[in-house]
Amino acid sequence: METQDAPTRWRIVVTPASPGAENMALDEALMERARSTGESVARVYAWSRPTISLGRNQTAKGLYDLERIRALDLDVVRRPTGGRAILHHREITYSVTAPAGESSGLGESYTRINGILLDALARLGVEAAIATPIRKSAPPSMSPCFNEPSAGELTFDGRKLAGSAQWRADGALLQHGSILIADDQSVLSTLAVERGPDIPAPATLLDALGFAPTLDDVAGALTDAIESIDGVPPSELVLDDEIRARTSDLVVRYKDIAWTWRR
Repeated sequence: METQDAPTRWRIVVTPASPGAENMALDEALMERARSTGESVARVYAWSRPTISLGRNQTAKGLYDLERIRALDLDVVRRPTGGRAILHHREITYSVTAPAGESSGLGESYTRINGILLDALARLGVEAAIATPIRKSAPPSMSPCFNEPSAGELTFDGRKLAGSAQWRADGALLQHGSILIADDQSVLSTLAVERGPDIPAPATLLDALGFAPTLDDVAGALTDAIESIDGVPPSELVLDDEIRARTSDLVVRYKDIAWTWRR
């Protein structure tokens, strides 16, 4: 995420539960901040109501039962990152925004961030592992994100625990993902106009720990993992007026149904 002779400058922030559009806009604003400051930020957050997030390039228009989505009082937002649909409800979402120099490719940064997540989960008491599927990752489709792990993603007891995706643009990256507390993902299979097969049960933190860690628990574990790997603890990031103003600018796109159902 940076040149080898330049130390990583990390910040960490925990934000309260927010609507999907605001969450995506803030992640993009933090990505822009990484581009201008050279700092990496780990963010831990939740969603103010159950929300389906669609992958950036996922085909979804005309494929979901919108009446059923409304009946279940679900929100829908399209992520700036790729991948497939996730239901954000009983889970913890993380994001990492960082500068992305030419010396660091997507695979390298993805592996590095997932290594931090693996260390953080171990500090919480979860013996997670890195997935090494035999076949290629599935393309964006109606199949939910937690249908199966992709190479490099985190699993517990052979089942997918955390789904992650990364977007890189103009010298910065955004990787974010969902760490399940409990399994709500099967709901996604019932929302398709043409219902597909039920997805296998993914792993959850309740499976692994028997309790649900808080946002602060996860942030604390990430802080310790970053310090262990990089040698310097991250400092807290306070969201200033500039970040909030940029988030307000960007949220317009994520609220726009033309963006959400663009394909």
